[in-house]
Amino acid sequence: MTVRVTREALQACRRCDLWRHATQAVPGEGPRHPRIVVVGEQPGDREDLSGRPFVGPAGAMLDRALEQAGIERADVYVTNAVKHFKFEQRGRLRLHSKPSPVEIRACNLWLQEELTDLRPGVVLALGATAARAVLGRTVTVGQARREPRVLPSGIEVRVTVHPSYLLRIRDETDRAREYRGFVADLRAAMQATHDLGYQSPPRRSKSSTSPSRP
Repeated sequence: MTVRVTREALQACRRCDLWRHATQAVPGEGPRHPRIVVVGEQPGDREDLSGRPFVGPAGAMLDRALEQAGIERADVYVTNAVKHFKFEQRGRLRLHSKPSPVEIRACNLWLQEELTDLRPGVVLALGATAARAVLGRTVTVGQARREPRVLPSGIEVRVTVHPSYLLRIRDETDRAREYRGFVADLRAAMQATHDLGYQSPPRRSKSSTSPSRP
């Protein structure tokens, strides 16, 4: 399945009930053959309204950290483990609600299709939900953060914190320390693509792509 087809098919997805209240599915975004695929948890309020991933406060934090890590945005594809926004309505506010294991599994088809199609050098999972979706099992960020895994496909997986975590830290000293660690994780992920000798794969012919699946 091509990324283009995934973007179209996602809007018709009914594999779980999150589509009922979300504005739209939010597909991934980035280059066709990225060095790094960054996987977050799910779209937020702004992403749900715009239809684009990582355009809210966490996205701004990610962009800032990528720049500080010396990583070109064009080398990174951003997506989420769950493609619809899950929230609780509080008056006019829509507050983030953590996806359930059932919802993560239901949406995993789309993530796996993206990774198969994109064939990146490294997948960087932001937070425990993303790590669970990518690795297929529960891991703690603290334990997995500096222990790269390798998927059966040969893609290296690294785990770090989600930038929304950094935004929630109130103490400025703690936030600065954690931010430096986040930038270091981004830099290490890019370095890993060089160490692995990653080369962008050639484009596949249209005949090799799979039909879309709702």
